[in-house]
Amino acid sequence: MRKELTVSFIGSGNLAWHLAPALDNVGFVIKEIYSRNPRHAEQLTSRLYQAEVKASLDFSTSSSSIFIIATSDDAIKSIAQEIILPEEAILVHTSGSQPLSELEFSATPNLGVFYPLQSFSKQKKVDFKNIPIFIESQNQETDELLLLMARALSNQVVKIGSGDRMALHVAAVFASNFTNHMLSISKSILQQNSLDFEWLKPLVTETIQKSLAIGPNNAQTGPASRGDLEILDKHLELLKEDESLAELYKIISQHIVDTYQ
Repeated sequence: MRKELTVSFIGSGNLAWHLAPALDNVGFVIKEIYSRNPRHAEQLTSRLYQAEVKASLDFSTSSSSIFIIATSDDAIKSIAQEIILPEEAILVHTSGSQPLSELEFSATPNLGVFYPLQSFSKQKKVDFKNIPIFIESQNQETDELLLLMARALSNQVVKIGSGDRMALHVAAVFASNFTNHMLSISKSILQQNSLDFEWLKPLVTETIQKSLAIGPNNAQTGPASRGDLEILDKHLELLKEDESLAELYKIISQHIVDTYQ
């Protein structure tokens, strides 16, 4: 096995849970898992062919050459400063919102970003072939290896800089995280009125499919897009007991009115 195809993970959360086995399955053998929670590291290693739990950030004797930081964004810089790496190691993080410079105080010049654009949950399987992977690197050798690793997983691999990746991440938060939160609010409103969330599922499915098919601007419907202030007022009346939710409804509705009227 070529040395450059061996990988160690720092972190055992949702992304590592899916990415580590995916890399293992395409020949990038995972050798070690480090986590602040050793039990979580043990659970992840049980999904891998030969990985072992690593007890510290001292990887000086590691046989891996690629080290992937798959942790919360606020931990990346401190890990990069503390980790001890073997010679010629490549160190990458997986964040959409943090720049490559978060790694600049590490003990290697071979730095990169390996960002799969997807929402990951341990309970839900994903197919990396359909997940865009965005990479950034500081030198040609790192660039070539990250491209090799990304292309082994995905049909869509893009080189992108830190500034563009931040814009992409903000857009992804609106498209995914905010959308999911809106669904959570919808479910709560229905539950408060003893109504069934299942009734909304065909609408949600059609909305997403239509938006992707004809574009979100063309797919926009509803009282705010047609300037129906009477309906908006009635909705606000229903929400009046929850001031923060009513305010959220007003802000979003006004943005839609301003966009389409």
